[in-house]
Amino acid sequence: MSILIDENTTFIVQGITGREAVNLTRECLDYGKGAKVVGGVTPGRLGRDVHGVPVFDTVAQAVEHHGAPIVGSVITVPPAFTKDAVFEALENGIKLVVIVTERIPRGDVAQMVELARERDARIIGPNCLGIIVPDVIKMGGIGGPARDAGKSYSPGPVGVISRSGGMTTEMSSTLTAAGLGQSTAVSIGGDAIIGSSYAELMPLFEADAQTEAIVIYTEPGGRMEAELARWVTENRSRLPIVAFMAGRFMDEMPGMSFGHAGTIVEGKEDTATEKIARLAEAGITVAEEISQIPEIVRAKIGRSPIGQARAEAEQSDQDAGLEAPRS
Repeated sequence: MSILIDENTTFIVQGITGREAVNLTRECLDYGKGAKVVGGVTPGRLGRDVHGVPVFDTVAQAVEHHGAPIVGSVITVPPAFTKDAVFEALENGIKLVVIVTERIPRGDVAQMVELARERDARIIGPNCLGIIVPDVIKMGGIGGPARDAGKSYSPGPVGVISRSGGMTTEMSSTLTAAGLGQSTAVSIGGDAIIGSSYAELMPLFEADAQTEAIVIYTEPGGRMEAELARWVTENRSRLPIVAFMAGRFMDEMPGMSFGHAGTIVEGKEDTATEKIARLAEAGITVAEEISQIPEIVRAKIGRSPIGQARAEAEQSDQDAGLEAPRS
């Protein structure tokens, strides 16, 4: 299982004829079981194709051509046109929008997020690399070319959520090297306003039987960690969570800007020290180094009811094999 996307997910790429979008489309088509990129949209490019994917002038044309609802869209258009592109996708029934574009005005992002809620849709991003279900499908540039993504991501029980696209791959690669694969990895974006936060994705991971633990990458600035800690406490989450907090040095350098646009420390509650304390109070372990994450995750899964049940099932299978009569 997975969250958000699976082998049956169909999506389009808006801005598909742009240089980066052409590469992104190729990467998605090549990865896993082959992404179902059913169309692309660039006004004025109707009738062309990108790696065999038909190009349309509008989302409505792409939906009509497909002949069935299209689940998602990857938005790669320039910042000035992103809001219009997202609105067009949402108004044509798209339920999952991954926004790769960065430097979008905050007012535009707020309007996009509000419309998505009204349409019962979900936005991932902006300023993100997308979503990947290892060996199955990726939606966005996450992991890079298929051959590289195949080295970093592997199927397994750990859900990954990260404000940094690059660190999504770094943490997943570290887990993979330790023999711990991922159920789904989501690059949520590093801007101050984004479509889906840690807490908003947690119910999806909670409902996913494959996921046994969560790893998050976070930074100073913003209130998403406080929301996550509150959600975990109020909902008594079954999933152990391990976090890595970057930019701890910022606490010693007040007023300094670091990392993503969302890394703006507006008060004591936004500092790394306060965030780490809040996460710890909610039972979320904060690793000192990324290299420590696999060991911590393995220990937590081993103590979890799911981990114990799986171990018991495996032991039962082994015992049954030992007791089977020899031929």
